[in-house]
Amino acid sequence: MDRSIHPLRIPDFRAFWCSRLAGTVGTSAQAIIIGWQVYGIARQTMDIRQAAFLLGMMGLAQFLPLFLLTPLVGLAADTVDRRWIVRLTTLLLVLVSAMLGALTWAGALTLPALFGAAVLLGVARAFSGPAYSALAPNLVPRESLPTAIAISSIAWQVGTIAGPSLGGLLYAIHPDIAYACVSGLYLIALAGIFLIGKVQQPPVERDRHPMARILDGFAYVKRNRLVQATITLDLFVVLLAGATALLPIYARDILHVGATGLGVLAAGMGIGAATTALWFSFRPMRHDVGRKMLLAVIVFALAILTFGVSRNFLLSLAALILAGGADMVSVYVRSSLIQLHTPDAMRGRVNAVSQLTISASNELGEAESGLMASLLGPVGAVTFGGVAAIVITLLWSRLYPELKLAKTFDPPEAPGFDTTTPRQHGVTQP
Repeated sequence: MDRSIHPLRIPDFRAFWCSRLAGTVGTSAQAIIIGWQVYGIARQTMDIRQAAFLLGMMGLAQFLPLFLLTPLVGLAADTVDRRWIVRLTTLLLVLVSAMLGALTWAGALTLPALFGAAVLLGVARAFSGPAYSALAPNLVPRESLPTAIAISSIAWQVGTIAGPSLGGLLYAIHPDIAYACVSGLYLIALAGIFLIGKVQQPPVERDRHPMARILDGFAYVKRNRLVQATITLDLFVVLLAGATALLPIYARDILHVGATGLGVLAAGMGIGAATTALWFSFRPMRHDVGRKMLLAVIVFALAILTFGVSRNFLLSLAALILAGGADMVSVYVRSSLIQLHTPDAMRGRVNAVSQLTISASNELGEAESGLMASLLGPVGAVTFGGVAAIVITLLWSRLYPELKLAKTFDPPEAPGFDTTTPRQHGVTQP
């Protein structure tokens, strides 16, 4: 096997990458559109703090399905063909987008309809997340996985850059056009997943009860303290310091830049993250990975603090770009450690646990931001979150010395850990 193979020379990975890019652009665009619509409808009858609380509840509506389904979706990703899980959930995204577009066109869009759509989006993400994450390592040689993670992150981050800007700009032109484009992007993502050839599925442990297999993912995370540290650090920091749910408030009532400015602000973190991911795709991180992650989280919290108190649009945008770059360092380290330290037969279940914490930090973070904004105001909420994130990071560096001691991504050799390539990788010229 060619140990220096680049992931984009593998046809299946290219299809995966294009699918993820299109799907992320669509999801990011739809998220900003839904947020703007919720806030706009709410502000017709509510003040800023009440509308902010409602924005936070949208995050909770997306999180609850994922929380309830996490034990099932991880087992499904280790049992059912991962490609078909992603295909069916992407089809659900197409249907949800088409439904919202039809309601918007008919002038019948309501808050209950938007909350119902949020629940369906949560269901789709619950199943697709572990399957998507577990599928990627099956498409590239093990030695290429850190580079593949960086390149895959580029697709995700470019999507977070283009998606919000595209959603905000298209919605400013006409809401129907915005939803039509989102549906089209989901169809492109669906086509990409259908282009991926058959991958080897881990053998099913038929002699063990499904509940015991479900608990394996949680037990593994509890047993591997390094994986546990990276997952929980991300959980609490983003839960406390995430500010994306409050961007509509900053755009409309603090920075006064409207829907177009909202799209630019929402793209800010993606710009910083994509730039960092592009760097890692050429220069993968190899040394002192744990310390660099801790430092990056501190920088992220300081950047969020700056955004929270800023009244200047350009300074706010610069702070979000810096926050995105720092967050990408954390994402890169966490993803690489989880994928390289987890046997393929358990990747679905471990990724389900990881997704649960990520979603808890994002969606519950939105609920927390909305609640804190209703109590302290939006500026007070963001400032509180930034300070709390710094405290959590310093505490985690003491509670989990494994983080500071993690020098490389290489896992310890352990019995039962499959270090072989799961399939033969067809290679073509890019």
